[in-house]
Amino acid sequence: MLFLKNISKTATPTIAVPLTKAQKWRIGIGIFSGKILGLLIVLVAMKIIPNLIATKAFAGDTYTPHETSMINSINTVWTLVAAFLVFGMQAGFVMLEAGFARARETVNVLMECIFDTCLCGLLFWAIGYSFMFSHGNGFIGMNWFFLQGGPVTYEGTGIPLLAHWIFQFAFADTCSTIVSGAMIGRTSFRGDIIYSVGITGFIYPIIGHWAWGPDGFLATMGSTGNFLPSLGQPFRDFAGSTVVHTIGGIASLAGAIVLGPRIGRIFARDGGGMPAPHNLTIAAVGGFILWFGWYGFNPGSTLSALDADGIGRVAANTTLAACGGGLTAMYMALWFGNTKGKFDLGYTVNGFLGGLVAITCPCYWVSPLGAILLGGVAGIVIWLAVNLIEYLRIDDPVGAVAVHGFGGIWGTLSLGLFASGQFGSTGPLGADNSAPVKGLFYGGGMDVLKAQFIGSATITIATFAVTFIMMWLIRKLPYPYNLRLEEKGETGPGGLDMFDHGTSAYPAQ
Repeated sequence: MLFLKNISKTATPTIAVPLTKAQKWRIGIGIFSGKILGLLIVLVAMKIIPNLIATKAFAGDTYTPHETSMINSINTVWTLVAAFLVFGMQAGFVMLEAGFARARETVNVLMECIFDTCLCGLLFWAIGYSFMFSHGNGFIGMNWFFLQGGPVTYEGTGIPLLAHWIFQFAFADTCSTIVSGAMIGRTSFRGDIIYSVGITGFIYPIIGHWAWGPDGFLATMGSTGNFLPSLGQPFRDFAGSTVVHTIGGIASLAGAIVLGPRIGRIFARDGGGMPAPHNLTIAAVGGFILWFGWYGFNPGSTLSALDADGIGRVAANTTLAACGGGLTAMYMALWFGNTKGKFDLGYTVNGFLGGLVAITCPCYWVSPLGAILLGGVAGIVIWLAVNLIEYLRIDDPVGAVAVHGFGGIWGTLSLGLFASGQFGSTGPLGADNSAPVKGLFYGGGMDVLKAQFIGSATITIATFAVTFIMMWLIRKLPYPYNLRLEEKGETGPGGLDMFDHGTSAYPAQ
């Protein structure tokens, strides 16, 4: 049946013809076939056209200047966010150290950390960054002093030099703050100023250059024409188990030995023990702030927001290693500690911090299971190291030597055991897994472990020797520049806080 429908007076009449079922099927099949044909044409075009305008090797890696600028901007923002997270760890350090110290040492802890941060910024701007990250030779960088004369971007990262400086300044500040932890309660503030100049301006950046500098002899180790070419492996330290934590922990060990213990300190083997922390609440909160900051420390070391898989894996590994370290340290104290049968908060906090320190080196190259295992071992290492330091009558109020020194050494070596053989290197455009790192437990042999041992031992020994000499020399300076506080300053009313700073963190109400 035909019908006519007038839509308006001026509209063209539309004639609707009802279709048979067979006609509808034919039209539907035709439309569907057309869509499939069009889809096939698009797929063929997507496959053929890129090969017509670029070679296969570069079709996926060719970027316009605008795209390159966008990539560099994204990576720079990621690096800066990570730098801010790492800098936020300073709040965690002051809370952790102050909480583990005695009340009479609190202001001194806060002042040392604030002073170290300010001093580190200026020294790292003037000479530290140049010594560490500029080109020079295998032992020291020799360009870009006062950040002058450097390139627009750092090496092949695409990140502006100043953005890279901010990120690395936060790392340098972390190392400097670690050193003060084992020296709490008996270091004169003027002595602290002098050794901080040595650590931040010279020891950390020069020794760090060996592993992280563009031409450092450990970074280029194993390659033709460089240190130990037959080894075939460089020293690897993704985010600083050795460069930041071992240097900081071993430097604090040298300082603690030169200083000697706080007056009245009686060690466990003599029938005493560590003085009680004055505020475990802020110590535990400080530990959590440090854990949070580690998500800038480790994932941020990719320097690339485009390496999504790498960032996610590193963040997960960081979390799991901390969990493993906290639990094993807690159980070691529960089963074998002086407070046997009690769940010790101090050991648990230092345990998860030890797990974080340990995973910092291998975080990019291990699997989540490997992170749990090496973090768990780190918790045991921390418990053993704390008790060893106590047995040797070395006064370390916060466990800095155990957590950062011993934890950093274990984490560096663990790469040679737990590297899973799946992951290679990160980069501004993403991961390059064409040359994966494989450890002993995954069939990779001893080569990676040997390289890690050589690098860790070299930096550990050099740091201890140089720092011990520096601390010993400062110890011999006349008052008031001597490293050790006067006896009356340590034992007098108000302790170190009143003597060196004229105030108390907890004035009488």
